Amino acid sequence: MLNASQPSIPDTSSGSCCGGRCDAHADPGQLVTREPSSVRINGRWLPAHTDGDGPTLQERAWTELLRQQAVQLGRIVDTPGDEAPEPDAAMRHQIEALLDAAVQTPLPTTEACERYYAAHQLRFRHGQRAQLRHILFAVTPGVPVQALAQRAEAMLLSLCGPDAAPEAFAQTARDWSNCPSAAQGGALGWVGPMDCAPELAQFLFFQREGGPSIGVQPRLVHSRYGLHIVDVQAYEPGTLASFEQVQACIAGTLALQSRATALRQYLQLLVGQADIEGLALEGADTPLVQ
Repeated sequence: MLNASQPSIPDTSSGSCCGGRCDAHADPGQLVTREPSSVRINGRWLPAHTDGDGPTLQERAWTELLRQQAVQLGRIVDTPGDEAPEPDAAMRHQIEALLDAAVQTPLPTTEACERYYAAHQLRFRHGQRAQLRHILFAVTPGVPVQALAQRAEAMLLSLCGPDAAPEAFAQTARDWSNCPSAAQGGALGWVGPMDCAPELAQFLFFQREGGPSIGVQPRLVHSRYGLHIVDVQAYEPGTLASFEQVQACIAGTLALQSRATALRQYLQLLVGQADIEGLALEGADTPLVQ
């Protein structure tokens, strides 16, 4: 089955009897003539409503490539016409079955899991946490990012300077931070890797052995929420889990990564063999090496 890290098969059907494309109940004198899509795959036009959305259009194109492959292998009966049909539940089931048969990946070996464990030990610590304060400069639509970054950098320099007053960080947070923690002078209390944005977790817990340095960090931290000035007031490293405790988790991670790679390569092979108009997709003319 596809997972979140792989190209997905979108559910574009609606509650009508034919996935939103049925004119059976319309007045024959009022039938709407649909404009064709700008994308055609092996002579079949994608539905016009898929135009204009890059990721959705790519996923719909991949789905059509897989549908046509399933037709070729006798898993699905093709439909007449120049427009690609909307995938219904039965069609998606057959496409998933096609992928399960065509995209097979070996289980990761114990040696591969051990190598992953050795390279990512910071991610296998239990009880890691840091006592933090931060000042958030939120990036929102319409905000001039360059000017915002310059302001944040200037404040960071003033807070890191030798003349910074002890109360300066809390006051700056109250005056400028876009986080609700501003009311507490930016204080977040004790947080672990799962308690903060992934970008902050990467910066604080997964970059170096021994954890972050204590004090105001010397550079801004960029996250999906904006720019952060971070003050680490205390840090506890926790304990490292044994390989045996996390081996199953590592094996699952490596298996998902391997399947995602194999699926991407399979789709690239289908793209390389297809006649695609109106959309650029990465393809390969020959099978790719795993």
